[in-house]
Amino acid sequence: MRQSLPKLDLPGIRRRLANHQGKVFPPKRSARQAAVAVILRQFAGRTEILFIKRADKKGDPWSGQMAFPGGHLDKADADLKAAAMRETKEEIGLNLADAEYLGALDQHCAAPRSLRPNLLIAPHAFALQGDPAFRPNYEVAEVVWAPLNLLAGNGLHHVETFSFNGTPSPFNGYRLAGGHFIWGLTYRMLKDFFRILDPSWTPPAEVD
Repeated sequence: MRQSLPKLDLPGIRRRLANHQGKVFPPKRSARQAAVAVILRQFAGRTEILFIKRADKKGDPWSGQMAFPGGHLDKADADLKAAAMRETKEEIGLNLADAEYLGALDQHCAAPRSLRPNLLIAPHAFALQGDPAFRPNYEVAEVVWAPLNLLAGNGLHHVETFSFNGTPSPFNGYRLAGGHFIWGLTYRMLKDFFRILDPSWTPPAEVD
């Protein structure tokens, strides 16, 4: 069911994130750390959010999935925000040093199905101006802008069935134009983002 929400625009998002204290998980010694960039823009009269479609790669637990740009923390990175910026530049050729930093969102812990160690992921939000050109590297098949208000209004909610170890399982997510499906960890981060922007936001009716 579509939810009626106040229109989300960059001034409102900026005000909300300025007062948000992101949830932080103390990293476990055995866990890897990563960061992603949640990139927004006001363009052609609407607020948009950026996703990448990861390239198909054997052994990658997120192969072919929709995601935010980002990756693992490197020893040369000053912090997780720096990791998100570096990875974004490497993956899609976008220099976030020229973007407005909006703040840290809530961190997430994940355990990919094909990997044993836990993974801590820190989302950081940025705002862009205009329509930048992208230069995706070998890790990225496509860069996609999506309408933030339509996502937040749950108008794009969809359920997809995937098979794991021969057992079909339904997964909730958002279906974008072009058939792209946002699910799993990116879907959870997106829902948390909407709750931060509007505490009264409720998720779509989901299939268990």
